[in-house]
Parts: sequence; structure tokens; C-alpha cells
Amino acid sequence: MTGQRVTRQRLAVGALMEDLDDFRSAQQIHALLQERGAEIGLATVYRALSAMAESGEFDVLRTESGESLYRRCERDAHHHHVVCRSCGKTVEIEGPDIEAFVSATARRHGFVDVTHTLELFGTCAACAAAARAEQEGNR
Repeated sequence: MTGQRVTRQRLAVGALMEDLDDFRSAQQIHALLQERGAEIGLATVYRALSAMAESGEFDVLRTESGESLYRRCERDAHHHHVVCRSCGKTVEIEGPDIEAFVSATARRHGFVDVTHTLELFGTCAACAAAARAEQEGNR
């Protein structure tokens, strides 16, 4: 949290995020904080998440509906995610081929200082197996 004041609210958000493995919305994080007895407003949760994401402590994932979801970063280096649509399981991935593609595409179109995010959405093996088992049970 460089340059940011460390408040009890930010400490509470950070502590909660340590316990979570998947992406969560600000509303979900706020509800979990309230369950833990933290007195913190939703607007404060949004500000803390935004500041902590900007400082690189949290990854931010934008859903198809435009909602921001947050998760504590496992890696300090630039990375991407594969996310299960069913359960939210997330795997951080690095991809030199992706980075080369982005650089080449930017150069080809005359762009410099390009940043990017890449999120892949699918169904994890466990959820796919559960769906297959359910389909077979319904036959």
C-alpha cells in the first residue's frame, strides 16, 4: 500500500482477502466483513479495493456485465487468469506467446506504451465432471 494511509478498514479488507481464493465483488466482500463484525461502509470497501488494486495488491476482473471482482494477487509479475464460470476457481497464468502477440499487434498498428489484461472463462474440470454426472443422472 505504498503512498496509501493504512487504516483499520484497509487492514480488515486485506485480512479478509487473505482468506479468499476466488474473485469477489465489493458487495460480497462488504457482506463478509459485516459477518466478521467489521464496522465498515460499502463506499469505504469500494475505495479500499480500488486503492489496493491500483497498488497491485489485488487483481481486478471485469465480468461481462461490467462488474469488478477482486482477488489477492498470487504473483507480483504481470499475469492473466483462467476463470471457471461455474464455481469461480481461478488460475493465474503467464504467457510469453500472449505478450509477444500484444507487442506485435501494437507495433503493427503504430501503438506504443500498450497495457492489457486477458481473462479466459470456461468450466473447470471438477464442474465439467459434475455437470456430466448430473446429465447422466437425468437420463
